[in-house]
Amino acid sequence: MFVATVVLATALGGFAHGQTPPPASAFGRQPGIFDAAISPNGQTIAILGGTPEVRTLSFATIDKPDLPTLALGNVEAVGIRWAGDGYALARIARWERLEAKSAYRFERNLAISPQGRVVSQLLQGDVSSQVLVSQPVIGVTQGPSPRAVVLGLQMSTGPDTSINTHLRRKGEDAPFVLALWNVDPATGKGVIQELGNFDTAGWDVDSAGETRVRRDVDNLSHKYSLYGRAKGVREWTAIFAHQDLDSAPDYLGYSTAEDAVYLGYETNGAVQVTRRGLADGVAMPVGKPVTGATPSLIRDEARGSYVGIAAGEEQPVQWLDPEIEATAATLTKVFKGKRANLMDWSADRSRFLVRVTASMTPPTWYLFDRSRKELSPIGEAYPELNGAALGSTQRIIYKARDGLDIEAFLTLPPGAGAANAKLPLIVLPHAGLAARDEDGFDWLTQFLATRGYAVLRPQFRGSAGFGSAFEKAGRGEWSGKIQTDLLDGIAAVAASGQIDPGRVCIVGAAFGGYSALAGAALHPEAYRCAASVGGISDLAKLSDEVVRPYGPDAAGLRSLREAVSAASLDKLREGSPVAQAAKVRAPILLIHADQDTVVLPEQSKFMADALKAAGKSVEYVTLVGDDHYLMQSATRTQMLETLGAFLAKNLPVSP
Repeated sequence: MFVATVVLATALGGFAHGQTPPPASAFGRQPGIFDAAISPNGQTIAILGGTPEVRTLSFATIDKPDLPTLALGNVEAVGIRWAGDGYALARIARWERLEAKSAYRFERNLAISPQGRVVSQLLQGDVSSQVLVSQPVIGVTQGPSPRAVVLGLQMSTGPDTSINTHLRRKGEDAPFVLALWNVDPATGKGVIQELGNFDTAGWDVDSAGETRVRRDVDNLSHKYSLYGRAKGVREWTAIFAHQDLDSAPDYLGYSTAEDAVYLGYETNGAVQVTRRGLADGVAMPVGKPVTGATPSLIRDEARGSYVGIAAGEEQPVQWLDPEIEATAATLTKVFKGKRANLMDWSADRSRFLVRVTASMTPPTWYLFDRSRKELSPIGEAYPELNGAALGSTQRIIYKARDGLDIEAFLTLPPGAGAANAKLPLIVLPHAGLAARDEDGFDWLTQFLATRGYAVLRPQFRGSAGFGSAFEKAGRGEWSGKIQTDLLDGIAAVAASGQIDPGRVCIVGAAFGGYSALAGAALHPEAYRCAASVGGISDLAKLSDEVVRPYGPDAAGLRSLREAVSAASLDKLREGSPVAQAAKVRAPILLIHADQDTVVLPEQSKFMADALKAAGKSVEYVTLVGDDHYLMQSATRTQMLETLGAFLAKNLPVSP
C-alpha cells in the first residue's frame, strides 16, 4: 500500500542527520524492496522484497486498496516481471542438498496471480530442465493468453562423432543440451521451440516469442559466433564469428521494432553502440561512444524497442526515445542531486516505476503518474537507514607508478569535513577481477564509513568498463601491479592530507579477499590488518576446483581461473597468500560461508591453517547456511558485526 501521494511540484527533502550510527543489521538486511514491476495495463505493481527474515511478493496500486502479500519463505529474491496482466513471474533462488557434501543453488520462476496465489512453477514438470541450476526467462508475450520463453534442457543423443576415434568428441561429458521452451504460465508446462546442440550458448526472442538470435561457443575450439534469423526467414545467418569472446563485439540485445541486433564495438577504450538489421545487414551507429563503463540498453517491453543507453551510475543515460527522455528529465529535476532510474512503465507510458538513489541515499521506490503529475512512494530498500547520517563519496583519479590512470571512489565518514584529524583508511578492492564499482549506494562502504573510516575503492587494472587494454593490463598481475595499484591509491589519498597512511587496513570479498590476503603477505608494511570474506588464498587449487556455476561472480572469476591455469607453478606459489603466510605481520580475519560454491570454503581453511602454523594472529569465522553472496540477512549482519569488532580492535578510529 502507498502511504502518501506527493504532488510533483513539491520539493522532496533530504535526510536528517542523526548522531548514533545505525546498527549492523540496518546495512546487512536484505532490501525491503529488491525489485518491482508494473503490469502492462498500469493497474498493479508487483513488489519483490519483504522483511529481513522473510522474502515476500506484495501487490500495490493507488486504485485498489488492501491487495495481498504472499510470503515466499527463506528464499533469495532475484527479480520480477509480468507476463500479461494476469501473472507476475517471481524469480527466486533456494538451496537444495543433493548429496552429503554437495549443495546447489537453484533459480526458479513462480507464476503468481495478482490475488497472491502461486499458479505454477515454470517447467516444474520437465525432468531434464530440473538439472539446470538457472532457468532464465528469455522473453514473454503479452495479451490475454501470455507465454513465457524459458531456457531449459533436453537429453542429448550422445557425442556427435563415431566412437571409433581417438580424437576428443563434442558432448562426451554433456548428457544434456540447451533447449528453449515456450511455457504457459497458467500451468507451468511448455513445448520446445528451439533445440540446441553442444555449441549452443543461448538465444534471444522477439515480442511475439519467436526466436531471432542464437549464440554459439564451439565446444572444442571456443570460437564464438552470433547468428540471426530475420522476420519471415527460416534459416540462420551468421552475424559474426570470432576466435573467442574477448575479440568479439558485445551482443547487447535484439529489437523487435527494428528487427535488428544491437552490438558494442570498442575502439581505443570507447564503445560504440551499433544497430545491425537482420534482413539487410546494414549497421548504423546509435548514440555517442561510451567511455569509462560498459554500456547496457534500456528496453521498452511493450514495444520491443530500446529507448536508452546506460553506462553506469556516474554517467547520464543517453535517451533514444523523446517521450521517455522527457519523463526522465522531469524526474531528474525533482530529485536533483540523486539518480532517478526509470525501472519499468505501463504499456501506454502513463505510469512509471522510479528508483531513486545516490551514494549517500539508499534506494527508494516511487510510482510516477504522468497524467496526474503525482509521485507516490512505494517503499524503501533500507528503511532502518531513514534519517541516518551517511558517508559522502567522491570520484578521484590517480596515477599508478607506471603512469596508468586509475579511477577510485573515496568515501569519507559523516562529519569528516569538520574534523582536522587524519582518518584511518579501509582499502576495499572489488570482488571479481573483471568487475568494477560504481558511484551508487553501497551497504558495506556505508557501514564502514558510519564507523568512522574513510573507504577507498580503487578500480585497479583489470577492472571492467575501462576498455579492453585496461582489462588486459591486469592479466597475470593479480599479485603484482594490481597490488601496487592499491598501494598507489593509498599514497594518493595520503598526499591529499585526508588519511593517515600509517593506519590502513584492507578488506575484500572473493577476488577482493584475495587482494586483502596478498596485500598483507606481499606488502606487510602497508597494512595494520586484513579481512577476507569468501576470499582466495591458493591459486593453484583455484584452477583445479570444479565450480558449480551461478551468478555474475562465477563469471567474474573466470578470467582469473583462465590466467592461473596458464601460469607456472612457481608463479602461482609466488602469488598465493597461503604460500606466503610466514611474511604476514598483521592480524588476519577470515570469513567464509559454508555453502559457497564459487570460492570453496577450503580456501579460507587452508589460509587459517598456514597462518596458525606460522604463529600468526588469525581469526576464522564460518557463516552457516549461506552462499558466496551472503544473501541471508542474519549471516550478512553477522559478517558486519564480526568485521566491525575486528577493525575496532586492530584499527581503532581514535589512535
